[in-house]
Amino acid sequence: MKLALLGVRGSTAAPGIEFAGVGGHTSCVAVLPDQRGDPFLVLDAGTGFRGLAGRLGDQPLVADVVLSHLHWDHVQGLPFLPNADRADAVIDLWIPGAGSDAEALDRLARGFSPPHFPVRPDELRGRWVFHALVAGTRTLGGADVTVAEVSHKGGTTMGVRVERSGRSFAYLPDHCLRHATASQRSAALDLARDVDVLLHGSQFLEDERAIADAFGHGTGPDAVELAAGAGARRLVLIHHAPSRTDLDVPLVLAEAARQAGALRFELPIEVGTEGHTIDV
Repeated sequence: MKLALLGVRGSTAAPGIEFAGVGGHTSCVAVLPDQRGDPFLVLDAGTGFRGLAGRLGDQPLVADVVLSHLHWDHVQGLPFLPNADRADAVIDLWIPGAGSDAEALDRLARGFSPPHFPVRPDELRGRWVFHALVAGTRTLGGADVTVAEVSHKGGTTMGVRVERSGRSFAYLPDHCLRHATASQRSAALDLARDVDVLLHGSQFLEDERAIADAFGHGTGPDAVELAAGAGARRLVLIHHAPSRTDLDVPLVLAEAARQAGALRFELPIEVGTEGHTIDV
């Protein structure tokens, strides 16, 4: 199973040469098909969603797109991928926090329709189907996908676990472990249990803890704590702060490494970078 990191920033995109190494686009991860023509599985559709064009060429997007939540940095790319806005595109879009498919479309359209945007989601070209994403396991994009609610401020947020061909990864880009309820903590641990790769947000440093808590985010040490508790085999830090330059991102990695040492938990830890392909 191969993952393409198409967007690894949080909150808002970060243009400029000082951010180019890690990348400036917001949240999007694609599970690449095993064979050309098979459907994609895409997690989140931030500005990095447009990066799928380089993978698709002149082909339409055929995919399940799972949104972890509806904050701007996870949905802004939806109308800007040409391969998804054409007559032969086929997209099943999974939207959290809704009790029905009709409500799912309505929730997304609150910020994706006039006067906020020229068109509604259901006015995009192609076959778009809008689904309510509820906790549980289903087969999407040729993989077993499990979602559960995790701790993050500002609306229902789902963590995701993906399993295919005996390999697994978990995706928790926005996650505040410190303020999780008992059920949310248990859910996060279960999603990350023994995964081959854990993709986890680390937007803030420890001396920025007050801001992290206020906005429902985590730090590198938080990501390590979850990885250690769940027995993850590899940790990739994502959802970098839009102000964190290429020179500053290693500070996040260093804090995570120190926490792993303090817990005596040995695992590879790396910074997720835009354009990087991960072999799971």
